Amino acid sequence: MASRFRLGLPTRVEERYDVVIVGAGPAGLTAALYAARYGLKTVVVSKDIGGQMAIAPLVDDYPAVPEVTGTKLAELFSSHARKYGVPIHLDEVVKLYRKGELWCAETISAKRFCGYALILAVGSVKRKLNVPGEDRLAGRGVSYCTTCDGPMFKDKVVAVVGGGNSALVSALYLTNIARKIYLIHRRDTFRAFPIYVESVIKHPKIELVLNSVVVELLGERKLEAVRVRNVKTGEVREIRVEGLFVEIGSDPPTRLFKQVGIETDENGYAKVNPDQSTNVEGVFVAGDAAGGPYKYRFEQIVTAAAEGAKAADAAFKYVLKFKKPS
Repeated sequence: MASRFRLGLPTRVEERYDVVIVGAGPAGLTAALYAARYGLKTVVVSKDIGGQMAIAPLVDDYPAVPEVTGTKLAELFSSHARKYGVPIHLDEVVKLYRKGELWCAETISAKRFCGYALILAVGSVKRKLNVPGEDRLAGRGVSYCTTCDGPMFKDKVVAVVGGGNSALVSALYLTNIARKIYLIHRRDTFRAFPIYVESVIKHPKIELVLNSVVVELLGERKLEAVRVRNVKTGEVREIRVEGLFVEIGSDPPTRLFKQVGIETDENGYAKVNPDQSTNVEGVFVAGDAAGGPYKYRFEQIVTAAAEGAKAADAAFKYVLKFKKPS
C-alpha cells in the first residue's frame, strides 16, 4: 500500500493526554479548568472558542460578571483555562474512536489527540428560520436565546416563533419585559404542556398568530418587521416588531455520538448520569449536547459550566484507574 507521504496526504500527528475535551464553550472550558486543577494533562480541541456564548451581544445573567459581551466572557473562560497550562487547539474534530485504553479525536488537519478520558462539550446548534434577512439581522433584533437577550427589549414589541415548550415559556417570560408579544406558530395547536398553553392563551400581552410561517425579516441595521404567510389562506402580512426570538428547537451533534456509541434520548441528546458519564466507559458529555429535564428550555452558560465541572471530576476519578495525575 502506498504511504501517506507518497500519496501527498498529511501525516497523522498524535499527542497524548490524560483528558481530551472536544468543544470550547462554557462547558468545555470549565471542564478544562477543573481537570487541570486536578493535575490532569488536558487538551481542548474546538473549531471555535466560546460556542454560542461568543455570539451573544450581551450576557447579563452570569453571576458576578454583569453586562459583558459574549466575546469577552469567552475570552475570560479561555484565559482562565490557559492560566493552568491547558492548550486550546482550534481545529475541527471529524472522527472519534477507541485505541486500546485511550480515546482518540482526529481532526480535519490530520492531528490526533488521545487520552484516557474523553469529554464531549460540543453544544447544540439552534435551528434557524432560513429566511431572507435572518443572517443580516442576527444580533440586531433577532435572537436565539430569550433568557439571554430578552431584558434588552424592555417595553418593546417583540415576536416569538415556535409552538413547543421553549417557545411558550419564552413568550410568558417576555410578558414581564416587553410591551407586547406576538407568538407565531405554523399550526393552530401547540406541542407544549397544557399549563403553558392555557397561560399563553389567557395572557393579555400575547397575541397569537397561528397557521403562519415567517417568510422574511425586514430592516437594514436592525429588525423592523417580520413578514408572515398564512399557510391555509396564503395571505401575507407584515408585523412591526423590534425583536424576534426564534425558538424552534436545536440539533445535537448526533454524528459524533454515533461514532462513539453514546445512547441518546428521543431528541438526539446524550443520555447522561448525574456525573455527566454516559453508557460508554470513559466518555462524558456536558453542556447543551447533554439531555436532561431542563435542557430544552434552560440552555444557560451557568448550567453548562456546572456540567463541565462535574464531567472533569468524574473524568479525574476515571483516569485514576490507569495512572496517577501527572
